[in-house]
Amino acid sequence: MRLAVVIVNYNVKYFLEQCLESVYGSERLTANGEVLDLEVWVVDNASVDGSVEMVRERFPDIHLIANTQNAGFAKANNQALRQMPPNASFPDAVLLLNPDTVVERDTLVKCMDFMATHPDCGGLGVKMINGEGQYLKESKRGFPSPEASFFKISGLIRLFPHHRRIAAYYMGHLPIDEVNEIDILPGAFLMVRREALQSVGLLDESYFMYGEDIDFSWRIRLAGYRNYYLPSARIIHYKGESTKRGSMNYVYTFYNAMSIFVQHYFSGKNARLFNLLLHLAIWARATLSFLQRALKAIWLPIADFTVAYAGFLCIEHLWSAQKLSTLTPDTNLQFSIFNSQFSYYPPEYIYLIIPLYILFLMAASWLYGGYVKPVRLPRIVKGMAIGSALLLVFYSLLDESMRYSRALLLMGCGWTLASTLGLRALLSLLRVPGFDLRPRRPRHCLVVGSPEECDRIKSLYAQSGYNHQFATLAESERIADAIRVHKADEVVFCGKDIPVQRIIDQMTAIGQSGSIKRQVEFKIAPDSSSFVIGSTRIHSAEDLYTEELNTLASPLNRRNKRLFDIVTALLLLLVSPILVWFQKEHGHYFRHCLQVLVGRKSWVGEEDRAIFTPEQALRHSGTNTLTPANIARIRLRYSRNYRLTTDLLIVAKNLLRI
Repeated sequence: MRLAVVIVNYNVKYFLEQCLESVYGSERLTANGEVLDLEVWVVDNASVDGSVEMVRERFPDIHLIANTQNAGFAKANNQALRQMPPNASFPDAVLLLNPDTVVERDTLVKCMDFMATHPDCGGLGVKMINGEGQYLKESKRGFPSPEASFFKISGLIRLFPHHRRIAAYYMGHLPIDEVNEIDILPGAFLMVRREALQSVGLLDESYFMYGEDIDFSWRIRLAGYRNYYLPSARIIHYKGESTKRGSMNYVYTFYNAMSIFVQHYFSGKNARLFNLLLHLAIWARATLSFLQRALKAIWLPIADFTVAYAGFLCIEHLWSAQKLSTLTPDTNLQFSIFNSQFSYYPPEYIYLIIPLYILFLMAASWLYGGYVKPVRLPRIVKGMAIGSALLLVFYSLLDESMRYSRALLLMGCGWTLASTLGLRALLSLLRVPGFDLRPRRPRHCLVVGSPEECDRIKSLYAQSGYNHQFATLAESERIADAIRVHKADEVVFCGKDIPVQRIIDQMTAIGQSGSIKRQVEFKIAPDSSSFVIGSTRIHSAEDLYTEELNTLASPLNRRNKRLFDIVTALLLLLVSPILVWFQKEHGHYFRHCLQVLVGRKSWVGEEDRAIFTPEQALRHSGTNTLTPANIARIRLRYSRNYRLTTDLLIVAKNLLRI
């Protein structure tokens, strides 16, 4: 009995390595006594994270296809399928598997046994859980009819997750622990019988994302076979978040896939009705998504401005009352200080200048990360201090007739800073997510495995710069109780000591029981590896993803880098009538500036996404012999400890090579 496993990889080296370890560690003896002959294909879509080198070094027997560009999911799978031997030499079944998965030890043989006893089974899916131990509803899906697709993309399915009609897209009415016939198989784990594959042909390469598995599964059914859901076979699917479910990118991609599906399998009035429903759904989701994002983005700045402006007005009126009482000592103003007719300053100062002051201070705070979560008060203080200093400098340069009051400006700046900090303190007291100002306690990590492996994992964390508090226990002990006792934030299973089946059992029991009232991350440390992998982050000695590091991945640095790109591009376009004539290649100047301006490229970064690379800061400084190892270290240092001045230096050194 032969099974071919096809894995399409794109820049997920650590996930891929763990996936391959689990595949090769699978049982090979089937129920009827046959030995499962396993062949594995990896199609790499031009990864730049060392995936190809890792596969060649660690898994030399794998059939590796290394593409020079990203061919997409469907086309990459088809590359492997086309190279498999035809006719009788073709494998009995083919498994399309995502790299961000871990298969249970007996998953593959269970699936092959099921196919052997169910000759009508053309395609087979399994029970999938995510990195937190939660069941993934994508494990079983129904036919994407106009009604089911509308309920899904409009979000109504969330309100009635088990309704036969409303939740038909995920077949929510079917128990998750029963074998059932389903319509659509998940692309993360899609096993297809040889005869069914030969009947339906290859994957449809016209789909970009989210549609090829739907199309392929439906063609299996149209060919006369059945698709089954087998819950006794399980995998962990870390479920990458490259396209967020609530984002417009996801909605657009899903709609495109459904439109292609409609063109293939619907016609006439049905197609028009389907497209109408999908258009209604996408506009409803787009409107809701826009409103949610807009409200999320503006509520805090609006609150800051409102409180700051109210306080600024109070200060102005009190200051006006003091001024007027000095000029007219016989006038009683103590009960009229909030009446604008008693203001010492003109209306344009109150309704224009003061709001501009506040907006400038808020902009300075924003530039220094004052609106980045989790909130950091020193960022706000630094930003507003610099903003206040710039305001005072600008004030001193104004004509004397436009200088209203330096004292009022200073008091207003002080109030704006105080009110902004006070509002964060209030949000912290109310326990609003992202505004916790309490001292950060070290994360508590529970390592499960043998003493030797636990020591190795703790050493790995220490090398990576993490200051965790560790607790260890043997696999036989009760993990749920240990999590509660040690208040663990994350649990690391040692893959050398604990089989995947036991890990999935523990994750599922804890994740679905609700007995743990805190959010717990589950991670796996593969045997003899230098990394610990989980659903949200990867810990390794080579790749540090700590908040303490000034990494390029942080929201603040990404935003500042984008601002630098825009401002620099605009300045270069402004001086282009002079600077363009000094370029070594005139034709690239405007194209590069426009690419950066619209966000297609950055001035500094990876070769395929930027105009210049980090090592070009040295190439024109007498250092002309950079080895690949040196280049890798320079790029790693650049991304780990990012500074805008580095980008400025690189652009300046290459100013005539734009």
